[in-house]
Amino acid sequence: MGKTSIVAMIPARMGSTRLKLKNLALINGEPMIGHIIKSAKAAGCFDRIVLNSDGVIFKQIAERYGVEFYQRPESLGGSTIKSDDVVKDFIVAHPCDIIAWVNPISPLQPADEMRDCMSFMVRESLDTVFTVKDEQVHCIFDGKFVNFSEQGKFAQTQDLLPVQRFTYSIMAWRAKPFMQTMERQGHAFFSGKVGYFPVGALSSVIVKTEQDLLLADNIARSLAEGKRQLKYDPLADEVIKL
Repeated sequence: MGKTSIVAMIPARMGSTRLKLKNLALINGEPMIGHIIKSAKAAGCFDRIVLNSDGVIFKQIAERYGVEFYQRPESLGGSTIKSDDVVKDFIVAHPCDIIAWVNPISPLQPADEMRDCMSFMVRESLDTVFTVKDEQVHCIFDGKFVNFSEQGKFAQTQDLLPVQRFTYSIMAWRAKPFMQTMERQGHAFFSGKVGYFPVGALSSVIVKTEQDLLLADNIARSLAEGKRQLKYDPLADEVIKL
Protein backbone atom coordinates (compact mmCIF):
# COMPACT_ATOMS: atom_id res chain seq x y z
CA MET A 1 0.00 0.00 0.00
CA GLY A 2 1.41 3.38 -1.04
CA LYS A 3 1.73 6.52 1.05
CA THR A 4 -1.46 8.49 1.64
CA SER A 5 -1.31 11.68 -0.41
CA ILE A 6 -2.52 14.76 1.46
CA VAL A 7 -3.10 18.04 -0.35
CA ALA A 8 -3.62 21.29 1.57
CA MET A 9 -6.18 23.53 -0.10
CA ILE A 10 -6.08 27.13 1.12
CA PRO A 11 -9.19 29.02 -0.03
CA ALA A 12 -9.06 32.73 -0.83
CA ARG A 13 -12.32 34.12 -2.14
CA MET A 14 -12.14 37.64 -3.55
CA GLY A 15 -15.48 38.73 -2.16
CA SER A 16 -16.08 39.13 1.56
CA THR A 17 -19.21 40.82 2.87
CA ARG A 18 -18.15 41.51 6.46
CA LEU A 19 -14.48 42.41 5.92
CA LYS A 20 -13.44 43.28 2.37
CA LEU A 21 -10.27 41.69 1.01
CA LYS A 22 -9.60 40.21 4.43
CA ASN A 23 -7.03 37.72 3.12
CA LEU A 24 -4.84 40.66 2.08
CA ALA A 25 -5.30 42.57 5.34
CA LEU A 26 -2.06 42.79 7.31
CA ILE A 27 -1.46 40.94 10.56
CA ASN A 28 1.85 41.92 12.14
CA GLY A 29 2.94 43.37 8.79
CA GLU A 30 2.10 40.29 6.70
CA PRO A 31 -1.07 39.47 4.72
CA MET A 32 -3.41 37.25 6.69
CA ILE A 33 -3.24 34.46 4.13
CA GLY A 34 0.55 34.52 4.27
CA HIS A 35 0.51 33.39 7.90
CA ILE A 36 -1.45 30.24 7.12
CA ILE A 37 0.67 29.40 4.07
CA LYS A 38 3.84 29.60 6.16
CA SER A 39 2.34 27.40 8.89
CA ALA A 40 1.17 24.83 6.34
CA LYS A 41 4.66 24.66 4.86
CA ALA A 42 6.23 24.36 8.31
CA ALA A 43 3.83 21.54 9.27
CA GLY A 44 5.58 19.22 6.82
CA CYS A 45 2.57 16.92 6.51
CA PHE A 46 1.24 18.05 3.13
CA ASP A 47 2.46 16.68 -0.17
CA ARG A 48 1.22 19.79 -1.96
CA ILE A 49 -0.08 23.18 -0.87
CA VAL A 50 -2.47 24.87 -3.27
CA LEU A 51 -3.95 28.35 -2.93
CA ASN A 52 -7.48 28.12 -4.37
CA SER A 53 -9.08 31.41 -5.45
CA ASP A 54 -11.52 32.92 -7.90
CA GLY A 55 -9.20 35.92 -8.20
CA VAL A 56 -6.06 35.73 -10.35
CA ILE A 57 -4.39 38.33 -8.12
CA PHE A 58 -3.79 35.58 -5.56
CA LYS A 59 -1.48 33.87 -8.03
CA GLN A 60 1.05 36.53 -7.06
CA ILE A 61 0.60 35.61 -3.39
CA ALA A 62 1.13 31.93 -4.23
CA GLU A 63 4.31 32.77 -6.12
CA ARG A 64 5.53 34.99 -3.29
CA TYR A 65 5.22 32.17 -0.76
CA GLY A 66 6.29 29.34 -3.06
CA VAL A 67 3.04 27.34 -3.28
CA GLU A 68 0.78 26.28 -6.13
CA PHE A 69 -2.15 28.30 -7.43
CA TYR A 70 -5.51 27.11 -8.72
CA GLN A 71 -8.03 29.54 -10.16
CA ARG A 72 -11.41 28.02 -9.49
CA PRO A 73 -14.28 28.63 -11.92
CA GLU A 74 -15.88 32.05 -11.65
CA SER A 75 -19.18 30.34 -10.84
CA LEU A 76 -17.66 29.16 -7.53
CA GLY A 77 -16.62 32.61 -6.35
CA GLY A 78 -19.84 34.07 -4.98
CA SER A 79 -20.81 34.46 -1.32
CA THR A 80 -23.73 32.02 -1.70
CA ILE A 81 -21.61 29.17 -3.04
CA LYS A 82 -21.60 26.08 -0.81
CA SER A 83 -18.32 24.73 0.46
CA ASP A 84 -19.22 21.19 -0.65
CA ASP A 85 -19.11 22.36 -4.27
CA VAL A 86 -15.74 24.08 -3.80
CA VAL A 87 -14.26 20.88 -2.36
CA LYS A 88 -15.73 18.74 -5.15
CA ASP A 89 -14.31 21.02 -7.84
CA PHE A 90 -10.89 20.99 -6.19
CA ILE A 91 -10.78 17.19 -5.90
CA VAL A 92 -11.63 16.82 -9.59
CA ALA A 93 -8.82 19.22 -10.50
CA HIS A 94 -6.32 17.84 -7.94
CA PRO A 95 -6.72 14.06 -7.40
CA CYS A 96 -5.46 12.97 -3.98
CA ASP A 97 -6.28 10.64 -1.10
CA ILE A 98 -7.06 13.40 1.41
CA ILE A 99 -7.92 17.05 0.88
CA ALA A 100 -7.32 19.35 3.86
CA TRP A 101 -9.13 22.69 3.83
CA VAL A 102 -6.57 24.82 5.67
CA ASN A 103 -8.45 27.95 6.55
CA PRO A 104 -6.81 31.39 6.31
CA ILE A 105 -9.49 32.86 8.60
CA SER A 106 -7.60 31.06 11.37
CA PRO A 107 -4.23 32.74 10.70
CA LEU A 108 -2.64 31.96 14.07
CA GLN A 109 -3.01 28.17 14.02
CA PRO A 110 0.36 26.56 14.81
CA ALA A 111 2.08 24.20 12.40
CA ASP A 112 2.30 21.42 14.98
CA GLU A 113 -1.48 21.43 15.43
CA MET A 114 -1.94 21.03 11.67
CA ARG A 115 0.45 18.10 11.72
CA ASP A 116 -1.23 16.51 14.75
CA CYS A 117 -4.69 16.93 13.21
CA MET A 118 -3.71 15.13 10.02
CA SER A 119 -1.95 12.38 12.00
CA PHE A 120 -5.12 11.97 14.05
CA MET A 121 -7.20 11.56 10.88
CA VAL A 122 -4.92 8.92 9.41
CA ARG A 123 -4.37 7.08 12.71
CA GLU A 124 -8.10 6.87 13.47
CA SER A 125 -8.96 5.92 9.86
CA LEU A 126 -11.38 8.84 9.60
CA ASP A 127 -13.10 9.90 6.41
CA THR A 128 -13.84 13.40 7.69
CA VAL A 129 -12.29 15.53 10.42
CA PHE A 130 -13.08 18.97 11.81
CA THR A 131 -11.11 21.02 14.30
CA VAL A 132 -13.04 22.11 17.38
CA LYS A 133 -12.41 24.07 20.57
CA ASP A 134 -13.45 22.48 23.85
CA GLU A 135 -15.35 25.08 25.87
CA GLN A 136 -15.96 24.17 29.52
CA VAL A 137 -18.56 26.84 30.18
CA HIS A 138 -22.30 26.93 30.84
CA CYS A 139 -24.12 26.84 27.49
CA ILE A 140 -27.72 27.47 26.45
CA PHE A 141 -29.21 26.83 23.02
CA ASP A 142 -32.67 27.98 21.99
CA GLY A 143 -33.51 28.66 25.62
CA LYS A 144 -32.56 25.14 26.73
CA PHE A 145 -29.71 24.10 29.00
CA VAL A 146 -27.05 22.19 27.08
CA ASN A 147 -24.46 20.94 29.58
CA PHE A 148 -25.91 21.85 32.97
CA SER A 149 -29.20 21.77 34.84
CA GLU A 150 -31.24 24.44 36.60
CA GLN A 151 -31.95 21.92 39.34
CA GLY A 152 -29.78 22.27 42.42
CA LYS A 153 -26.89 24.64 43.02
CA PHE A 154 -25.13 26.26 40.07
CA ALA A 155 -22.51 23.83 38.73
CA GLN A 156 -18.85 24.79 38.82
CA THR A 157 -17.26 25.13 35.40
CA GLN A 158 -14.62 22.49 36.12
CA ASP A 159 -17.42 19.95 36.64
CA LEU A 160 -19.11 20.63 33.30
CA LEU A 161 -18.88 18.48 30.23
CA PRO A 162 -17.21 20.68 27.59
CA VAL A 163 -19.13 21.66 24.50
CA GLN A 164 -17.21 21.62 21.23
CA ARG A 165 -17.50 24.56 18.88
CA PHE A 166 -16.20 24.42 15.34
CA THR A 167 -13.10 26.50 14.65
CA TYR A 168 -12.94 25.65 10.90
CA SER A 169 -9.14 25.98 11.08
CA ILE A 170 -8.83 22.60 9.37
CA MET A 171 -11.52 20.55 7.69
CA ALA A 172 -10.39 17.43 5.86
CA TRP A 173 -11.93 14.63 3.83
CA ARG A 174 -10.87 11.43 2.16
CA ALA A 175 -11.52 12.19 -1.48
CA LYS A 176 -13.17 8.92 -2.51
CA PRO A 177 -15.87 8.78 0.22
CA PHE A 178 -16.50 12.50 -0.23
CA MET A 179 -17.11 12.17 -3.97
CA GLN A 180 -19.25 9.07 -3.52
CA THR A 181 -21.41 10.85 -0.94
CA MET A 182 -21.75 13.92 -3.16
CA GLU A 183 -22.89 11.72 -6.03
CA ARG A 184 -25.39 9.91 -3.82
CA GLN A 185 -26.95 12.77 -1.84
CA GLY A 186 -25.71 16.08 -3.24
CA HIS A 187 -23.77 17.13 -0.12
CA ALA A 188 -20.85 15.52 1.65
CA PHE A 189 -19.38 17.61 4.45
CA PHE A 190 -20.10 14.84 6.98
CA SER A 191 -19.19 11.87 4.81
CA GLY A 192 -18.18 8.48 6.19
CA LYS A 193 -16.57 8.16 9.61
CA VAL A 194 -16.39 11.64 11.16
CA GLY A 195 -14.04 12.77 13.91
CA TYR A 196 -13.32 15.99 15.80
CA PHE A 197 -9.87 17.23 16.75
CA PRO A 198 -9.61 19.69 19.67
CA VAL A 199 -7.29 22.64 19.12
CA GLY A 200 -5.91 25.38 21.33
CA ALA A 201 -6.74 29.03 21.79
CA LEU A 202 -4.65 30.31 18.87
CA SER A 203 -6.39 28.15 16.29
CA SER A 204 -9.75 29.25 17.62
CA VAL A 205 -9.10 32.92 16.77
CA ILE A 206 -11.33 33.29 13.70
CA VAL A 207 -11.20 36.43 11.55
CA LYS A 208 -14.55 37.45 10.09
CA THR A 209 -14.82 41.11 11.09
CA GLU A 210 -12.50 44.09 11.49
CA GLN A 211 -12.56 43.62 15.26
CA ASP A 212 -11.47 40.00 14.81
CA LEU A 213 -8.62 41.13 12.58
CA LEU A 214 -7.40 43.71 15.08
CA LEU A 215 -7.48 41.08 17.83
CA ALA A 216 -5.45 38.64 15.69
CA ASP A 217 -2.99 41.43 14.85
CA ASN A 218 -2.46 42.28 18.51
CA ILE A 219 -1.93 38.62 19.42
CA ALA A 220 0.51 38.10 16.55
CA ARG A 221 2.51 41.18 17.53
CA SER A 222 2.65 40.00 21.12
CA LEU A 223 3.82 36.52 20.08
CA ALA A 224 6.51 38.05 17.89
CA GLU A 225 7.96 39.82 20.95
CA GLY A 226 8.77 36.49 22.53
CA LYS A 227 7.62 34.64 25.63
CA ARG A 228 6.42 36.87 28.43
CA GLN A 229 6.82 36.17 32.10
CA LEU A 230 3.76 35.82 34.30
CA LYS A 231 3.60 38.75 36.71
CA TYR A 232 1.48 39.58 39.77
CA ASP A 233 0.47 42.64 41.70
CA PRO A 234 2.82 43.28 44.68
CA LEU A 235 -0.02 42.29 47.02
CA ALA A 236 0.55 38.69 45.90
CA ASP A 237 3.77 38.70 47.94
CA GLU A 238 1.72 39.39 51.06
CA VAL A 239 -0.56 36.45 50.27
CA ILE A 240 2.42 34.14 49.84
CA LYS A 241 3.76 35.13 53.28
CA LEU A 242 0.50 34.22 54.98
